[in-house]
Amino acid sequence: MGYVAVKGGTRAIEESIKRLKYERVQHGQTIEVEKIKAGMRGLVDQVMSESSLYNETLAALAIKQAEGNPEEAVFLLRAFRSTVPRKHYSRVIESQQMNVERRISASFKDIPGGQILGATTDYTHRLLDFNLMEESDEVVQEWLHHYLKEGFQGDEQQLNLPKVLDYLRKEGLIPPCEDNDIEPDDVTRESLEFPSSRSQRLQILTRGETGAVTSFAYAVIRGYGALHPTVGELRVGTLPVTIDHPTDAGDDDDAFYIGEVKVTEVEMLMPVTVEKEYGKKELEFEIGYGFVFGQNETKAIAMGILDNCLEHPNLDFPSHNEEFVLYHIDSVESTGFISHLKMPHYVTFQSKLDSVRKTKKEGTKNEEGQEVKR
Repeated sequence: MGYVAVKGGTRAIEESIKRLKYERVQHGQTIEVEKIKAGMRGLVDQVMSESSLYNETLAALAIKQAEGNPEEAVFLLRAFRSTVPRKHYSRVIESQQMNVERRISASFKDIPGGQILGATTDYTHRLLDFNLMEESDEVVQEWLHHYLKEGFQGDEQQLNLPKVLDYLRKEGLIPPCEDNDIEPDDVTRESLEFPSSRSQRLQILTRGETGAVTSFAYAVIRGYGALHPTVGELRVGTLPVTIDHPTDAGDDDDAFYIGEVKVTEVEMLMPVTVEKEYGKKELEFEIGYGFVFGQNETKAIAMGILDNCLEHPNLDFPSHNEEFVLYHIDSVESTGFISHLKMPHYVTFQSKLDSVRKTKKEGTKNEEGQEVKR
């Protein structure tokens, strides 16, 4: 689809941009980027995930510029990402290396290493806390002083906790997970093609708009596929990122640690009935995998559900159709196309309007069969 640039209106556009800034600062106050990064963790994590760019400061800046609109913030951050040179590829990260901050299983009560509740709203009352109206930096600092004094240390993280599903694999209850060393496709450099590879699907799912991914997964559970999965294990924590030495690639001793990323990882268990020999039916489990930047558990779980659906296509359900799902969960693609409806469509609409007028002029016949001109 192509468009012709609209001539004129430069001054109107400039005034529109000024008005946009006025709407943001009209109260004479502004919110600092560091304040956004410190106090809007969930929104920052969502924008980083959908932008596929892990940088909390830039995500906070995009949120400020977009006035808190996540779709616009993602658009801004993806646009910036496209200008950044790719200088290195990190080494493959094994999720077993995660410094776990939160870890739960809905499948087993007792898991090796224990359930770690961590930071979550799952156990809070969904009531407005009006005390936050008066919260100040001084109040926060005093609370932190008492909290840390009670014995909490932010760097107390548990390392290398075993995977829950590994125990099911040892029992032969789920198939083993084999290493796949095929270089993954990169949807940011090459357009998606069908049939898609699993690496493409996982990339688009983790970049997908959080609400869309969640809604599609909800549709699966509600009836479009009728799955009722269980969270085998959900983890939130940080993973170390290392790169090879420029001249000694592959040498473990010369790898450079360049930082860490906070992620959410989910392994879902999907019960399926499989028909064996002589018509015998048995219950087995399939796996769905979810992995997103930051702490975004709902999206990671939903991603795991859709991953399993797309691994087992079924044309009876749109939620199992890779073209339907992958083309419609991207926030930039979907909001961009909807927003393009605001652009001038004068020529095409006038053509349609002329057709309507022509039809009307052709007239209709009255009850006596005479032609009536309009």
